[in-house]
Amino acid sequence: MNLTSKVKFKILLVILVVGFSSDLFAAEVVNPSPSLGILSFVEKGGGMMYPIIFCSILVVGIGLERAYNLRRKNIIDATFLDRFRSHWNWDDIQLGLQLCAAHDTSLSRILKTGLLRFGGKVDEIERAIEGAGQHEASLLNSNLRTLGAIANITPMMGLLGTVFGMIKAFNVISQSGTGNPGLVASGISEALITTAAGMVVGIPALVLYHYFRAKIDRYVFEMEEISFQLIEELSFLAMREKKEKEKQGKS
Repeated sequence: MNLTSKVKFKILLVILVVGFSSDLFAAEVVNPSPSLGILSFVEKGGGMMYPIIFCSILVVGIGLERAYNLRRKNIIDATFLDRFRSHWNWDDIQLGLQLCAAHDTSLSRILKTGLLRFGGKVDEIERAIEGAGQHEASLLNSNLRTLGAIANITPMMGLLGTVFGMIKAFNVISQSGTGNPGLVASGISEALITTAAGMVVGIPALVLYHYFRAKIDRYVFEMEEISFQLIEELSFLAMREKKEKEKQGKS
């Protein structure tokens, strides 16, 4: 992960933490009584708060896991790339394959795919590299599908909790009229809390999903460019030395 990506990620985490803290602080200001802690807040939100909380735990876990595994050295290791370039010799493809086998990164697996097909047509090698790049992109996007699903589902859970809360409020009105505003307010409070909770979880999940997707797309594009460049250089050197040998043989 380069310096710019680290700064962006840290800013993103600060925004998410500050936003979540401000929501909790606002809840405390509205009702500063000691009974309105986090557990009381969850209880007032009704049954839909529990699956929303579970989704929030998944968001935090997936976000930390992707941030750790999508570090640049796990995808495009600069040390491996330097060693690979320094040993880039078309007469000894096995040396390049050994380097790829010794470094388990996405770039090494893509380069290995190209080297295994070296000697064939350049178009075939490029298609193999593109296929390997798509496979690596699928692996990198594995947990993001869950993150994207949470980003879509949790706001719907909040809306469902809103419906339940409004049903509860109207049931109270139908049974006792408007003479007991406390019971009516309880149902409306449940509706508003679940809506807010669904948004608090869904919005950060959506932001993280698009952030990691963009990062993965950049990695895949860069790996394919590096692979194409090295394969073309290798093919060019091979053809040039072959022509030089043919000229020396004729002379």
